[in-house]
Amino acid sequence: MSPAPKLATCVMVLGTTSGAGKSWLTTALCRWVARQGLRVAPFKAQNMSNNARVVSGGEIGSAQYFQALAARAEPEVRMNPLLLKPERDTHSQVVLLGQVDEALSRMAWRGRSASVWPQVSQALDELRAGNDVVVIEGAGSPAEINLKDSDIVNMRVAQHANARCLLVTDIDRGGAFAHLYGTWALLPPEERALIRGFVLNKFRGDAALLAPGPQQLQQLTGIPTVATLPMWWQHGLPEEDGVFDDRSVASGTVIKTIAVVAYPRISNLDEFQPLRNVPGVRLVWARSPADVAGADWIILPGSKHTSGDLAWLRMQGLDRAIAEHAARGGAVLGVCGGLQMLGEALIDPHGIDGNGPGLGLLPLVTVFENEKTVQRTQQVFGTLQGPWATLSGLAARGYEIHHGRTSQHAGMAAAHAVLPQQLGWQNAQGNVLGVYLHGLFEDPAVLQALFGARVPTLDSVFDGLADFIDTHFDKGVLDALIR
Repeated sequence: MSPAPKLATCVMVLGTTSGAGKSWLTTALCRWVARQGLRVAPFKAQNMSNNARVVSGGEIGSAQYFQALAARAEPEVRMNPLLLKPERDTHSQVVLLGQVDEALSRMAWRGRSASVWPQVSQALDELRAGNDVVVIEGAGSPAEINLKDSDIVNMRVAQHANARCLLVTDIDRGGAFAHLYGTWALLPPEERALIRGFVLNKFRGDAALLAPGPQQLQQLTGIPTVATLPMWWQHGLPEEDGVFDDRSVASGTVIKTIAVVAYPRISNLDEFQPLRNVPGVRLVWARSPADVAGADWIILPGSKHTSGDLAWLRMQGLDRAIAEHAARGGAVLGVCGGLQMLGEALIDPHGIDGNGPGLGLLPLVTVFENEKTVQRTQQVFGTLQGPWATLSGLAARGYEIHHGRTSQHAGMAAAHAVLPQQLGWQNAQGNVLGVYLHGLFEDPAVLQALFGARVPTLDSVFDGLADFIDTHFDKGVLDALIR
């Protein structure tokens, strides 16, 4: 009988809360392990996020997409087998192994876990069979005892993979030692045994002031604090959830202010991260007319619920502010759901998103269809005018994730098509542009054309993350995790 194939060692990053730093630490570990000459893949059993990327087989959470790139691996659907995309406070679209599953989307949340665990565990096992190390990200906290019975993303995964776990906490929020101890205390003994170290993240000041906290915590739990990671604002990796932060910053003298409208169901906001690294660009997140006052550009980003976010935008008075900005000749860019909002109307015959009037800045109509478009795309821009003129003739790469099909309004003067296959239009004045193509600002050629700027590559960002943890983890800890 031939011996069973050797399965990859699994390292898992757990957090005491959402936002503790699991995603970026997982990304850093992926690059650090890859630099040891090992085959490594990321994994997150279930991700709840409207930030998604197109990969072979469908779509996965953006965090796992970036983690795969950090691991020098081809992103694929097994790395995030279950993706929940919130559409309302009480409903999410369920994506299983890259594809929307309507039956799971209708299923009660607690009942869904048992249905999907076989596919989740199989995806993990297959990744383990093809790699030396799998770096796993948890979700929220493993100590949510009200959710314990239906857990498929934290300790059930850890036990299935016999993972070597790190527990990270955000010390900047306060209460870090209580968070670590309380999380550990709520776990049963067999799960506590999997935790190899505590990590204090986002620390400001002199680390010597932490004593005797880590020592006392180790006396109580038997688990050492293996790293104290300093606060690091400009690491260059997009945040996993929500708007990056509310600080309006720019590198050098501000030449251009870009306001991104941050509606409740904003999606794929991570694609604007490169703008924060462009010298002279100040990026702000707009939730009121005051936030767009004085902006050079206004961007309407993607949305997981276009009609709902458009209604919210009107309630804030942002529709008038955007119209007035455009009337003055100010630049307006709509991406995907933002493009749909710029048109004359949203028509929803199948009950997918909702009907309603658009902002009327482009003579277009969007009809929502049952079939969802999920694909990577490369197209060449035609001739553009105004602030977008430098994109003319440029080959742009990106991806599409949308339900709606947008076309020219039959009763109105034609918009200027700037991308083939009904992917982009511009108004007659040249200051309003709408495109279905996500990821434009991640294309160095686009940044060079629009801003004359080069920004750090993703590869250099990943190396910076790996260098950071190599410096701040206790000597030998990272080696021991993958040994």
